Amino acid sequence: MLPDQQLLRIPGPSPIPPSVQRAMSQPIIGHRGQETKELLQRIKPRLKPLFGTTQDVFIITGSGTSGLETAVVNTAHPGDDVLVIVTGAFGDRFVKIAQAYEIKVHRYDVEWGTAVNPEGIKEYLKKHPEIKVVFSTYCETSTGVLNPVQELAHVVHQNSDALVVVDGVSCVGAVKTKMDEWGVDVLVTGSQKALMLPPGLTFVAASERAWKVIEDNKRPRFYLDLKKYRDNLEKDSTPFTPAVSLLFGLEQVLKLLDEEGLDQVYSRHHLMMEMTRAAFQALDVPLLTSDKAASPTVTAIKLLNSQSEQLRKVIKKEFGLSVAGGQAHMKGEIFRIGHMGYCSPADVLQIISTIEIGLKKIGQPIDLGSGTRAAQEIYLSQEVK
Repeated sequence: MLPDQQLLRIPGPSPIPPSVQRAMSQPIIGHRGQETKELLQRIKPRLKPLFGTTQDVFIITGSGTSGLETAVVNTAHPGDDVLVIVTGAFGDRFVKIAQAYEIKVHRYDVEWGTAVNPEGIKEYLKKHPEIKVVFSTYCETSTGVLNPVQELAHVVHQNSDALVVVDGVSCVGAVKTKMDEWGVDVLVTGSQKALMLPPGLTFVAASERAWKVIEDNKRPRFYLDLKKYRDNLEKDSTPFTPAVSLLFGLEQVLKLLDEEGLDQVYSRHHLMMEMTRAAFQALDVPLLTSDKAASPTVTAIKLLNSQSEQLRKVIKKEFGLSVAGGQAHMKGEIFRIGHMGYCSPADVLQIISTIEIGLKKIGQPIDLGSGTRAAQEIYLSQEVK
């Protein structure tokens, strides 16, 4: 392994395109100067298509978790009843944030590796009409599940007056997202996943329905007050110091996405998911999720005899390849491959062939090369289409 060659294939942070790195290396500018104002003017309309909204998308300097907290403190009044759908570790994070703010949490647990069934939420809402907000994840990073947020939002609005708040941190920019059309009231994402930037920015958009609640919410808040971000964005500014270098990078990311075209971006991610899943199916190594519930941005794989950590150490030491482990009760049980953002089918072929060697080295009974071949066949079949 070359010491400077690191292959980062975890589900965030994801690799950064060289042109984005160059953009971020520009000399710093004054965050209250005309240059930053013009930068925000160029950026703000180009974020809307990623969210599928006509609403403004607010840029907050902070991690994805700060975006989740922003969603909670702006939509839920003290003492409100809220429903949190927990399909993994990041659904659980919504629970912890809400509890920290003394909000009454109704927790709806779904087996890890399984997507939520909107019909179950329909029945729950009928029994609990007091619920004011429903929180869900779009892609549950800890399991590789993509939840059906379109159907979920429809069910919530048909059976309650609750707002629908969605954590899209690990998939917005890589999967089709239609916030307005689907009826999502608040959508959150982060910079370090499909948006191909370092950690440090979170993005939040709110519907007109949500704004009525936000305006009426008397909960004290300061840095995460969406009203401040709305009022400042109208003046092409931010209420607090922005991460200027990341904004330079963001503009270049948006240029790259425009050049590729969002439909092609979504197709590329779907292809990488299919290649990855076909590879492990051919190797007879079990996947955590069903094909229907699988996310185009991250795949979770189970290993016999809980050898996931051993595999991760081998491929990291010998090839510099980093994949993620399991979280919470799945630590040691699974490993997770990120295939999002600055990632291509060529990268997937490299990942699979490298992991095959790692599997052989830890004694997994695989047919060497069969996974790579299956991924290649998926790629070739897509070309024919």
